[in-house]
Amino acid sequence: MENNYLIPANANRGKLIMGFFRPIDFIIFGVGAGTTLLLLLLFQSYMTNIAVAILTMLPALITGFLVIPVPYQHNVLVFLTNFYNFYFVNRNRYYWKGWCNEYGEEDSNK
Repeated sequence: MENNYLIPANANRGKLIMGFFRPIDFIIFGVGAGTTLLLLLLFQSYMTNIAVAILTMLPALITGFLVIPVPYQHNVLVFLTNFYNFYFVNRNRYYWKGWCNEYGEEDSNK
């Protein structure tokens, strides 16, 4: 086995903060939480209305949802990015001809 190494699937977790988060995840959540705190300060007199309270908390809720870890993906943000790239950006079309097809010129006489 000359320079052939088997790398376990969780080897990249050592590069993450607390094994789950990238620095950009903390930045995204920090911006959402900061926006929520700013909105809470601006609209504190209107907090008796439930709609205003929910809209004020929405930035922290959305950014918190984006950085929640998801099984088999890094987090929701990475899952949505991979989903977008797979279905909309790098959409390849693979033609399958079957396992018993002749791999030569197609017969146009049939």
